[in-house]
Amino acid sequence: QVQLVESGGGLVQAGGSLRLSCAASGSIFSINTMGWYRQAPGKQRELVATFTSGGTTNYVDSVKGRFTISRDNAENTVYLYLQMNSLKPEDTAVYYCNALRGWIIYWGQGTQVTVSS
Repeated sequence: QVQLVESGGGLVQAGGSLRLSCAASGSIFSINTMGWYRQAPGKQRELVATFTSGGTTNYVDSVKGRFTISRDNAENTVYLYLQMNSLKPEDTAVYYCNALRGWIIYWGQGTQVTVSS
């Protein structure tokens, strides 16, 4: 089992910045890809960014140049971050951390990001 706990969400004005954090604990030794997804009200959950165990990153076009995903492996915890700059009202959503271990996908509980215009 892998436990994922997100933090760092909040309310920010357009143009501002937030940094999301996700702490992965439990059976982290074989986690492969981790990522951030988001779900806005009335919309489907969408991929924001991913970070593979080999260090490859991938972003959805709408956040390229504004968001940066990073990953830090500690002894018993893997940390995943999402630095979000130049935030726009359309970035408002619940952001979820995701981890792939073998064929199993784990999800965090989500953290709300609200960008006011």
